[in-house]
Amino acid sequence: MGANVSAELEPAKSAVVTKVDPAEVPSAAWGWSGESRTTFRRAGWVVVVILLAMLIGNHKGHVEDIYLIGFAAVLAGILIRDSFLQGKPR
Repeated sequence: MGANVSAELEPAKSAVVTKVDPAEVPSAAWGWSGESRTTFRRAGWVVVVILLAMLIGNHKGHVEDIYLIGFAAVLAGILIRDSFLQGKPR
């Protein structure tokens, strides 16, 4: 451990405006920092539709239907709750 290593970081020189410091999150310099709520919401609704589409099939029992409807309902509830809480501050 004879090397002289400085623990200081250079300030990031970026024109990208983000809510995080690029020194802490390197991907922020490329604009990848932050989640896309709209994309996740759309993907969630696609999954709900796919789960309900699986009700159409050649199965005779209805146990699978109960699980499919249950999972779709829980996911839809989470998505609806998220859309209501979106405008509220964290």
